[in-house]
Amino acid sequence: MIKGLIGKKVGMTQVFGENGAATPVTLIEAGPCFVTQIKNVDNDGYTAVQLGFDEMKPSRMTAGEKGHLKRTNAPTVKHLREFRVKGEHGMTEGEKVNVADVFKIGEHVDIIGVTKGKGFAGGMKRHNFRGGGATHGQSDRARSPGSNSSGTTPGRVYKGSRRPGHMGAVRNTEQNLVVVLVDAERNLLAVNGSVPGAKGSVVMVQEARKQ
Repeated sequence: MIKGLIGKKVGMTQVFGENGAATPVTLIEAGPCFVTQIKNVDNDGYTAVQLGFDEMKPSRMTAGEKGHLKRTNAPTVKHLREFRVKGEHGMTEGEKVNVADVFKIGEHVDIIGVTKGKGFAGGMKRHNFRGGGATHGQSDRARSPGSNSSGTTPGRVYKGSRRPGHMGAVRNTEQNLVVVLVDAERNLLAVNGSVPGAKGSVVMVQEARKQ
């Protein structure tokens, strides 16, 4: 069994321990997922299991997508993700995977998602710059990032410099979160802390690499 699932971020809440301490948690609707393809070294050059999540109407899919899923007798699903595996995993194409089959309370997981898009942002918001001084004659440079290069040499701005620009909407991994709750009936998984993305966004939950 692979230690990974596709899910949907539900939102944040809190749970209370036996001593009354509140722990902020994020709820994730993890699964049920379906094994849509198994990749091996002979055919694909590596070993992985492809999972599908979130069933949808077949009429909303292309013929190629429906053909890919029909080959494994998997239902029509909206999202496909791959999980690398090592050695034997004992899974078969078309198999259904539930959250209670994969994760247990107390395990550490990594959550992969796409962060919220913030649009065009200035240097202070995007890179945590402190801005210019509030005195000595300046009146319009309080939130300016300031100088970014020199004059004659190199006479240009290096690529990758920290400047204002598009912020957010990038793939991000939150590492080593602890599983606090596993609800098999509602396919819910609760992890401590926050995870990338907005409510309703798709995330990947997998075994933590840095335990």
